[in-house]
Amino acid sequence: MTGKPTLWIRHESTGEGRAPLSPADAAELIREGFRIVVEESSSRVFPIGEYEAVGCLVAPADSWPDAPPEALVLGLKELPAGDTPLRDHVYFGSAFAGQKGADQLLRRFTEGGGVLYDLEHLVDDTGHRVAAFSYWAGYVAAALAVLAYRQELPRSLTPMSKDALDELLRQRGDWYRPSGLVLGALGNSGAGACDALRVAGIEPTRWDREETRVVDKGELLDHDIVINAVKQRGPVVPFLTETDLDRPDRRTSVIADVTCAPSSDRNMLPIYHERTTWASPTLELRGGSRSLRLIAIENIATLLPLEATLAYSQQLRPVLATLPNGDIWQRARDTFTQHLPSLVAV
Repeated sequence: MTGKPTLWIRHESTGEGRAPLSPADAAELIREGFRIVVEESSSRVFPIGEYEAVGCLVAPADSWPDAPPEALVLGLKELPAGDTPLRDHVYFGSAFAGQKGADQLLRRFTEGGGVLYDLEHLVDDTGHRVAAFSYWAGYVAAALAVLAYRQELPRSLTPMSKDALDELLRQRGDWYRPSGLVLGALGNSGAGACDALRVAGIEPTRWDREETRVVDKGELLDHDIVINAVKQRGPVVPFLTETDLDRPDRRTSVIADVTCAPSSDRNMLPIYHERTTWASPTLELRGGSRSLRLIAIENIATLLPLEATLAYSQQLRPVLATLPNGDIWQRARDTFTQHLPSLVAV
């Protein structure tokens, strides 16, 4: 890829409301010489007219397979299933850690001569991600945990505005005095969780590296609400196991896991085996008079699509501006290449 590529923002076939780039940030890139094509979408939080008004070209939904060779297809969630060869894409591919279907997906890129620039692997020279939905994921997880504790969580969830969510959090009586613990409180997800708890009138207990080196499980479970925002990079000693949930001194009745990785060896809370969903946001881990419910929704920041998109786009725009040969993109290409030798012939 030489010169500035065309950025082709695809429609999200999963019904995702967020977008990788806002109209305002698209306008900035156009001023810097980029050509941007945006597919029509009925689910995206920004109407197509807002992109067209700042100079983006418009294409039909799901027309990205016919994008010109120089286009870099930009999205968020997974591509539709298939076996057609793929050119260059930027999205959360989830293909570098042995996930189900990863080999098939990577093979499609090799057959098409393309590169998967995984958004999770766009990192600076210290290895930290340059763009993430972390803050709003933590915010929403904590907000839903509060509503679940108060028995006010809807049976199914739909996207809303932050003002509407905050209004729900503020509707409390003087009797309402739960305690809340945020694990990983100094990170972006933890900061979002702490902010949501404060909106709900809860001053959170904050644990980070020092407090979680050796976890006091009794103290952890002495909180009504627990938010986990800790994601490790390798195998770990978990904060809780299933047997811990039966401790007679357990006070915790709601746990929200922002990391949402039940099958990973990096999971700090191996107390569940399936994620929760928008249609069924909680999972009952224990019933009866000492019930315990879990919230672990993979794309949880989608509940606030506007705020999440604006924050993410602001982080991603300057990175996109360095295409095609910026250091971040070279590292992403190297990461992609490093995972190709694991492919087996079929």
